[in-house]
Amino acid sequence: MLTVYGVYRSRATRPIWLLGEIGMEWRHVPVIQTRRLASAGAGEAPLHTTSPDFAALNPMCEIPCIEDDGMVLTESLAITWYIARRYGGTFGPQTQKEEAQMAQWMLLAGTTIEPPALTILGASDDAARDKGTAQLAKPFAWLDRHLADHRWLVADRFTVADVMLAECVRYAQGHPPALAPYPHLADWLARCQARPAWQAMWARRNAEPA
Repeated sequence: MLTVYGVYRSRATRPIWLLGEIGMEWRHVPVIQTRRLASAGAGEAPLHTTSPDFAALNPMCEIPCIEDDGMVLTESLAITWYIARRYGGTFGPQTQKEEAQMAQWMLLAGTTIEPPALTILGASDDAARDKGTAQLAKPFAWLDRHLADHRWLVADRFTVADVMLAECVRYAQGHPPALAPYPHLADWLARCQARPAWQAMWARRNAEPA
């Protein structure tokens, strides 16, 4: 059985959301980020990213991480892509053209959208939020144009590309000016977050200690 190591308050939301969409069984091993613990070395500390057992599994000491049929895989984009291609059916690519299109949107999410969106999420002042918003203007405008004519990113069906990109756009969602100029993008994000699998994942995330 596929095992996911991590907590919901991490990038583990990406593969966990997709697993919910697929409806397959999986095993969850909670692993918390060491930086969130007051005393990681205490005997009663929970399993965390620098615990020896976890570090032996993933030397990068990051979450999420999965095990599947003896294979260990790290990096949330690679994990989510693997699950989609192996288990996802129509959530994954059905043709080479779809594979290329999904890869395009997922790589845009991880390389171009996530960094400034995280800047917005973690900003403590307006200048930082404004900087992140400005950096998102070009990719968000592109997405808005695309979504004006498409309900979903690829082949007009919900896929792994929507999962990956929605979870990166979410980081900027708390700053209304970042999405306000892009109504088609905002509507698409609302559709993604209305899906039962996202709602279930988000409820479990909110149930975890902050």
